[in-house]
Amino acid sequence: MRDYNITKKEWVLNGDTVSYGGALTLKETLDYDISQERDFRYNGLTMDETIHHLALFVSRLWQIHVFGEGNTRTTAVFFIKYLRMLGFDTENSLFAENSWYFRNALVRANYNDIKNGIYETTEYLEKFLRNLLLDEKHELHNREMHISGKFLQGHDDQVNDPINDPIKLERREQQIIDLLRQRSDMTRKEMGDKLGCSEATVKRELQKLIEKGVVKRVGSNKKGEWILVNFK
Repeated sequence: MRDYNITKKEWVLNGDTVSYGGALTLKETLDYDISQERDFRYNGLTMDETIHHLALFVSRLWQIHVFGEGNTRTTAVFFIKYLRMLGFDTENSLFAENSWYFRNALVRANYNDIKNGIYETTEYLEKFLRNLLLDEKHELHNREMHISGKFLQGHDDQVNDPINDPIKLERREQQIIDLLRQRSDMTRKEMGDKLGCSEATVKRELQKLIEKGVVKRVGSNKKGEWILVNFK
């Protein structure tokens, strides 16, 4: 039985959390999942059933989170080698081009928020695997996996896809980004003075940048700072 203590959490997507394996039982959990896969038989499965099983397998491996960092990269490298062992001609390019999608798909395969009607699902991993193994052409958009109290899907005006879709900034938004690059603790009033606009205008522009996933606020209003997110 796959049973272990949950002792670690990590921020995911828009600030919600997903639980990972407990430190004291990492080896036991890893051994269990590997042994289950070793005993599994693919004989007679359709490709849909095979892809669903592979999605479950890799998502459970990732959830164990054996390392302090680099777990998604390590999972991807192992999974590529394992798929090749199964006879698939698998390359790294899809993982490299859609690394964030792959990571968030792993998150959604392990994330539950039953109160808000959100349940773990492998549908995003399966879409990724269909492209990888069957050369299908499903669009891989991170925005489909965003969570904000409820499961959001297809609302391009509310969420963005920093990896697969370019982030479009208006002129004043870009000016604010340039100011934050110079000094991350700049206040709204200071930004307004430099841009020749009101503090209320800066506040409105910053909120738009937050919704686009470009910036986030860390710390208090007085002593905090603005962090650029997924933006170079």
